[in-house]
Amino acid sequence: MDELRIGNGYDIHRLVRNKPLTIGNVIIPFNRGFLAHSDGDVLIHALIDSLFGAANLGDIGTHFPDNDPEYKDADSAPLLEKAVRLIREKKFEIINIDAIIICEKPKLKCHIPGIKKRLSEILHIEIERISVKAKTREKLGDIGKGKAIEAYSVCLLGRNI
Repeated sequence: MDELRIGNGYDIHRLVRNKPLTIGNVIIPFNRGFLAHSDGDVLIHALIDSLFGAANLGDIGTHFPDNDPEYKDADSAPLLEKAVRLIREKKFEIINIDAIIICEKPKLKCHIPGIKKRLSEILHIEIERISVKAKTREKLGDIGKGKAIEAYSVCLLGRNI
């Protein structure tokens, strides 16, 4: 690759009762889900921002505003697919992704393989190019008290000039 670009992304959403919990386009069994305009998938939202950042395409809110009725309760997977199309229009390819999901509960270790598989399908890249980790906040702050979940993502894009 002649040109390499790094992008990072972040997202956080509060947890509320009577909503499904979707992380990485995988429904995680839990008694709460995200309070958000869309499905609130913090991992996909952070990933979209990292992709847009690396390709200098703005941020998730620029492309998918949270006040647009089109995105009310939207599944985030098609948004990620659109983000990938946009970076590919600029001739970028995803080299790798590294992401962290931070929450006290639910425990995500057993869900990580399924999340990576689903992201691989959406992104059309090998699963070996995707790293997803889960951490806690050691009971500190709103994340540590189980009131919210956050995610960070870093991606490396490349293109031949």
